[in-house]
Amino acid sequence: MTSTVLKPGATGADVIELQRALAAHNFKPGDLDGLYGPATVAAVVAFQNSNGLLADGIAGPRTLFALGLATDDTLPDSTGSVSVQMVSQMFPATPVRNIKANLPPVLEALVRHTLQDKTMVLVALGTIRAETEGFVPISEGVSSFNTSPNQHPFDLYDYRADLGNQGPPDGQTFCGRGFVQLTGRAHYQEYGPRLSTPVDLIANPELANRPDIAADLLALFIGDRQLSIKDALLHGNFQAARRLVNGGTHGLDRFVDAYRIGDRLIA
Repeated sequence: MTSTVLKPGATGADVIELQRALAAHNFKPGDLDGLYGPATVAAVVAFQNSNGLLADGIAGPRTLFALGLATDDTLPDSTGSVSVQMVSQMFPATPVRNIKANLPPVLEALVRHTLQDKTMVLVALGTIRAETEGFVPISEGVSSFNTSPNQHPFDLYDYRADLGNQGPPDGQTFCGRGFVQLTGRAHYQEYGPRLSTPVDLIANPELANRPDIAADLLALFIGDRQLSIKDALLHGNFQAARRLVNGGTHGLDRFVDAYRIGDRLIA
């Protein structure tokens, strides 16, 4: 097959090859007519759902690879088209020096974890804009959402079983950090060993704010939720995409703004 992406409306020999492969996998596209019409779209979507792929009806690298029509399932790399000037438009209130310093490790982490396609680049940058608009990894601040009146900082996190916290001082020790605001003993314990260079984040939680580690944590965290995030965005549900990362809608307006600006600028 010569095409790396086949979309609805396409015609020709590559579409016939796609239709044959779908039929061979028991997802019948109707006549093998070389027309990427509704029946072929439906068969592609059914195959994608069956194989844990994004059900967008487009036969991209991952779908073609799963069908045995491609030898590589790597998605197109958009990181090379991302510049400091471009990101500064996505982060209008952010000092350019911060973007210059921290954009490279973020893009490197996305490539390292095969999240270099345009959608995930936009999700990563939108997440940073929502969580730390200054484009620097930071620690979560004390607020009414994490600290009750006249109590020690982050007391409302201390006994959060969903975060894996076991009581004081877990709330403060494992407060949100980094570009993605990694929060809770369970997350620190899970992601430390999975870093490109593993570290003990339980013993050294402040390392989550080191730029290279913060970038790696961001990539790992959104990568674990990649399919669900893409499905939400496919249906235009920015709120659901944000909840998958943040657990709520904090910073939703900034996430959406950065995403939409980047969508226009990034190839």
